[in-house]
Amino acid sequence: MPDVLFIKTSSLGDVIHHMPALTEAKRNRPDARFAWVVEEQYAPLVALHPLVGEVLPVASRRWRRAPSSPGTWEEIAEFIKRIRASRYDEIIDTQGLFRSALLARLARGRRHGYDVRSIREAPAAWFYDVYHRVEKKLHAIARNRALTALALGYRPQGAPDFGLDRASLAHAAVQPYAVLLHATARREKRREEQSWIAVGRALAARGLDVLLPWGTEEERERGNRIAANISQARVADRQALDQAARVIAGASLVIGVDTGLVHIAAALGVPLVAIFVDSEPGLTGPMGAGPIAIAGGKGAPPGPADVLAALDRVMAAA
Repeated sequence: MPDVLFIKTSSLGDVIHHMPALTEAKRNRPDARFAWVVEEQYAPLVALHPLVGEVLPVASRRWRRAPSSPGTWEEIAEFIKRIRASRYDEIIDTQGLFRSALLARLARGRRHGYDVRSIREAPAAWFYDVYHRVEKKLHAIARNRALTALALGYRPQGAPDFGLDRASLAHAAVQPYAVLLHATARREKRREEQSWIAVGRALAARGLDVLLPWGTEEERERGNRIAANISQARVADRQALDQAARVIAGASLVIGVDTGLVHIAAALGVPLVAIFVDSEPGLTGPMGAGPIAIAGGKGAPPGPADVLAALDRVMAAA
């Protein structure tokens, strides 16, 4: 039985974008077993995919914050021991960064990656045994699928399948609710609070409760200010990513800026309005089986009326 190791460590959107490659790989190589190296905070989410046989959490982000700590070096040694404990038939680095290629080099097996014209960081290609040309202008999901298919010997076909079952993940809800994903670490992607209030009020007028997740204390305070101006709105408790995915799965609708949780909604097929301000939806926009409307684009932030028009389109299609 072939053993395949994927290297896709972060960020949240990138991790979600790799899931269709795994689903398709299993469909074409049903005899294979799949392992996945991912940053520790995303490991619970990866574990939701039913085709992942083993999740190997890596803590490179945390290690970089304390590089001289004895505990850091002990953890690094333990991780190296674990990743080298098995020999893989194929190792596929769809991240394409120097740090992800280094992780691929630590593992034992034939290493695949993008060639120097396709990769995000050219020096990373030095660590691979086999190089593959993949068009850089493709959507991230298509790039992941293409590289995986080249490495395992088949051709990508059909729509992306994220391998997640919304019905089995969804929390039961007494009252239909919508999720507003207002929080993002990048300030240039943020929307004004008044815009969120206008959207929240429109949702409440349609009979939906409104839930606002957060990740930092600043985001929680911002969510409280927004919720205070919307009837039937509340700020969610802070949750691990697998639990956040379950909350999103149970929602009737999700509206959010270009952030990782938006891609979870798309992957689960939840009706979605994705707001773009400073990124290009053609390269990293959400894709999924449910109704999706895009509002705005890189350098073209949408106004409240644009978001509400997108909301109407999605609710009509849901």
